[in-house]
Amino acid sequence: MFTKLKSLLYNNEVRAVLFQILAVVVIAYFAYQAFDNMMLNIEQRGIRSGFGFLNDEAGFAVNDNFFLEYSPASTNLQAFYVGIVNTLIVAITGIFFASVLGLIVGISRLSSNYLIRKMATVYIEVFRNIPILLQILFWYSMALSAFPSPKNSISFFDSIFLNSRGLYLPRPVEGVEIYLVLASFIIGVVSYIFIKRRSNKKHDDTGIETNTTPYFAGLVLLLPIAVYFASGAQLEYPVLKGFNFRGGVDLSIEFFALAFALSIYTATYIAEAIRSGIESVDNGQKEAAAAMGLTQTQSLRLVVLPQALRVAIPPIINQYLNLTKNSSLAAAVGYTELVTIFSGTVLNVVGQAIEIIILTMLVYLAISLVISLILNIFNKKMQIKGK
Repeated sequence: MFTKLKSLLYNNEVRAVLFQILAVVVIAYFAYQAFDNMMLNIEQRGIRSGFGFLNDEAGFAVNDNFFLEYSPASTNLQAFYVGIVNTLIVAITGIFFASVLGLIVGISRLSSNYLIRKMATVYIEVFRNIPILLQILFWYSMALSAFPSPKNSISFFDSIFLNSRGLYLPRPVEGVEIYLVLASFIIGVVSYIFIKRRSNKKHDDTGIETNTTPYFAGLVLLLPIAVYFASGAQLEYPVLKGFNFRGGVDLSIEFFALAFALSIYTATYIAEAIRSGIESVDNGQKEAAAAMGLTQTQSLRLVVLPQALRVAIPPIINQYLNLTKNSSLAAAVGYTELVTIFSGTVLNVVGQAIEIIILTMLVYLAISLVISLILNIFNKKMQIKGK
């Protein structure tokens, strides 16, 4: 018996399993002790615990509220939802503009034009090496001093107003008509995707390329507009009352400063990823495209970029995640995203730091995992089949 036990202990696989079990037990023990000590300290100090505070009245207003109904009489849970929505909006906005700008700058870095190439290089070296927090504060200060007061707002068609407090846009009045417009937009997008795929399949089978731009303009842009006018949907226009505008949608100057800073900062890293991806494409591919009679633009769009993205997507995913997490710096300028609302105002009111910080971390973790999942699926589709 002893000999058999000794032989098991000297077995590498058995020892590996035993060490893993021991490590798990030790970690679980220390985690339990830390949790037990934390709960004891909370009880001794008379601090409330649990998540019941989510149903308490918030008691504070939120400046940036795009879609959800919210007032000071709303609950902390509703404030939590508003913070999540605001975080998603600034993250999606930043990702979109950072991607577009990064693509343009990345291609410009390899331009044969000396001036364009050097301008792209200077842009990257300047904005990449200045801390993002300082950039957010700089653009916020610039926006406050550059734009006029609400009474002297810059007006576009007497419907859109821009001033030092933000951009004010007409807002659709909720009703059946708006849902019809939204449904027509979704139908248009789905129809265009179907047509685009059919066009790509036809191109792969016959080599004939179909221009799908008219379909995009008709289905995605013109169809919702036509349904809007046909259904009689109404808009709520912003109106100046006192010292500020009321009604419509308010995109605050804090939102613009944050989204702009995040975009131009993250675009520098995306540009370098795009540049390295383009440089990874063999010159023979470019020469073959030129020999087939493709223009430089066609060669870039049809031959170079699809191959470059296979190399560029993984580092670009990291930058999207960084941008999303950097949105938590909004507290510096007062944009009411998740950290500002929940880990700031709500935490100061209820004092339950542990629960609030855990919920905040879980939200950022979930958003990051979803972004990673979507882009990894896209990355997998971009890879050469069979490899």
